[in-house]
Parts: sequence; structure tokens; C-alpha cells
Amino acid sequence: MTGSRKPEVVTAPLSLSLDAYRHVRSQSQALASSLSDADATVQSMEDASPAKWHLAHTTWFFETFVLVPSAQDYAVFHPAYNFLFNSYYEAVGERHARPQRGMLTRPTLDEICAYRAHVDAAMARLFDGGLDDDLRPLIELGLHHEQQHQELLLTDILHMFAQNPLRPAFRAPQPLAVPSHRSAALDWFAYEGGVVEIGAGGDGFAFDCEGPRHSVFLRPFELASRAATNGEWLSFMKAGGYDEPSYWLSDGLAVARARGWCAPLYWFEKDGAWWSMTLRGPQPVDLEAPVAHVSFYEADAFARYAGARLPSEAEWEVAARDQPVEGNFSVHGYLRPRPQNSGTDAPCGLYGDVWEWTHSAYSAYPGFAPAEGAVGEYNGKFMSGQMVLRGGSCATPAGHMRPSYRNFFHPDKRWQFSGLRLARDLAKDDV
Repeated sequence: MTGSRKPEVVTAPLSLSLDAYRHVRSQSQALASSLSDADATVQSMEDASPAKWHLAHTTWFFETFVLVPSAQDYAVFHPAYNFLFNSYYEAVGERHARPQRGMLTRPTLDEICAYRAHVDAAMARLFDGGLDDDLRPLIELGLHHEQQHQELLLTDILHMFAQNPLRPAFRAPQPLAVPSHRSAALDWFAYEGGVVEIGAGGDGFAFDCEGPRHSVFLRPFELASRAATNGEWLSFMKAGGYDEPSYWLSDGLAVARARGWCAPLYWFEKDGAWWSMTLRGPQPVDLEAPVAHVSFYEADAFARYAGARLPSEAEWEVAARDQPVEGNFSVHGYLRPRPQNSGTDAPCGLYGDVWEWTHSAYSAYPGFAPAEGAVGEYNGKFMSGQMVLRGGSCATPAGHMRPSYRNFFHPDKRWQFSGLRLARDLAKDDV
């Protein structure tokens, strides 16, 4: 968490090396180390994937895009794995249907671990022999792709365990204590707007959808000093926020009514108090922490209730680009959002804790062109019907985040650590 004290861990972005490769790969293994074969096989909904599949798919990426075309005498681990663990790459061939990933009782988790070891050994030999210049960006892409799946692995496990009446914990329930400090009082930071540049600037890794860097015009605006909290969300609920049509987009209200939404995902009442299912098992809702597991539709309705709006992704990036990329990421081990509190010179908690919904539709930046070949399908094919989120979450790997990073989900999705930060328009004279 960005606050008055430094976070316990600050991790720099990846730099490509065999050690970096092994570090990322070992992190995935560590996340799955406590899972049984049954835990790793279940698919709790179509949007989620089994842990076993995440471990295999990220391995398939290196086998398919790096080793098979470039490593001499590489032996494919199993000829069926290209079909089983391809995700959406049409150019690579047919694939197992996504809704049926949970039917793969075989291969076992042990066999998937053997697959990972086989590919990792071949990758080590490739590194030792010296990497061609055209391989380096592809391997770097594969590592960042695996970090994305590390977060998805956590959010998918949480969703799976939340369906279990026993509500098992992924990690031991500690730390249980609610932090002694409270969230900062809500304040606002003004920005003058004008013509600004956003997008990846060419230094360091970025996904293709983060560029090209380009100019946008912003009207004067102000951004909330922190993310919206569980306590503020509870006030929204008590005020009838889920039932008031004036707060909701028409599509959002229809979805909320059809699905019976009356609280964030994973909230439940116990002995007159609100609790939430977390990766550390059931926990009392921390009223001071950022609200999580709300859809774009809910976030937009809350903003209207609060007399504000969601920021655009350009507004968010302008506010975040000069701030250190520090926060409550997965490496800290809390695995849940924490209260946000910091000094008075800039908004706090822009990175980590919760992904922050924006009102920006996910679409191509001006001048965008997908990468050549099959990897060009990675982002370009999804630019329809989704909304952009920024900043990362408590499940995001440290070193994976940057100001230009664009996450995206359909507006009804709730199983990610998704929250919001309010924004408001300003008159020019108010800046």
C-alpha cells in the first residue's frame, strides 16, 4: 500500500535473464504448491480456469512460440498438449473448448509439473547457448503473460473455494487483525487537463495494446485521494443503491436484477454483520479497506450515487504516471485489499489493492497495429465490448505493473479484485 510508511517489498520490473525466467516460473509453482490434484482440476465457471490449466498453458506458450521454432532437437513433451492448452490462438490450431477445461482429470497435476520441468530445462539450454535478438522480446512477453496468469490463478482459486460450503482458505487465516490505521479521509486532487500524452513510451516492456504513445485532450478534472471503501459501499447499499434506477445504466440494472445483486461478490451476512470470502477464508468486511469484487455496472452506479463519475483511463494515467509503482501486491502476502492512507501531495493507493474501473471502453489506440504472427492475436482480438481497469491489485505480481498498463474485462464481471476511484469534472477556474 502506498502510505505514510514504505511497503515491505519493492520489486523492480523484470529484466530478461535465465534467473528472471526461473523466478517467474517458480512463483507459479509456489502459488499452486498447497493445492491438491482435485483443487487444481476444478473449473468453477466458464470465465475461470483450473489451476492445472494455468500452469500448463503458460508452459505451452514457451514450448509453442519459443522452443519448437527455435530450439534444435527439442522434443515436444506430449503431442496432445497443443490441443489441450492452447487458449485462443487460431493460427496455432484447434483447441479444447474453454468451458470444458474442468473436465481434464488427466493429465494429473504431477504430470503438468513434469511438463513444466521439461520445458524449463530446454529453456535453460536455450539461454545458455545465447538468445537471438528476435527471441528476447518473445520470451519477455511469455514471462509477463505468465504473471498475468498468476493473478488469474489466485482469483480463480478464490472463486472456486467460495463455491465450497466449507469455505476453505487458500492460505492460513493470518494476518487476521484489521490494521490499526484508518483510511484517509476522502479528499480530491485537481488536474488542469489540456493536451497530454498517454501510452507506453518505449522504455522497458509493454504489451502491444499499451501503445502507440499518443496525445489526448482532457478537460480539467479532479481525482479522489483514495479508492472507495467497503464502508462507503455499505452506505450505498443502505441507501437502496441497488434498487434505485436513476443510478444505473440500463444494461447494468437489467443484469443486477437478473442476477440478484445486492452486495459485492463474496459478501454474506453472519450474526448481523457483513463478512466476505477471501483467499484467507471468511473474514469480517474491513470497512476501511477498498471495496473489491464489484462490476463496472456497480462501480458506475456507485459513482452516480456519490455525485461523481469514474475517471477515464487517460485521467487515471495522468494522475499515476509520476507516482512510484508501489503498493499492496501479491508478494506482500496479504491477498486482500488494505486501508489506504498516505501524505497529502498525491492520491494514494493508485497501484495495488484493487483494479480501478474506468469509464473507458477497451479499444485500440490511434496507430495501433497487432504484432505479426500468432502472438498478434494476444490483445488485438479482444478489443470489443470490454472496459479498461488500471493499477493492479493485491493479487498482481510485483514488478508487473506500470502507468500505461491496460487491464480489461466485460462490464458485468466481478470475480477479479476490481474496485473504483471517483472522479469529477472541474471548471477551468477551479484548477
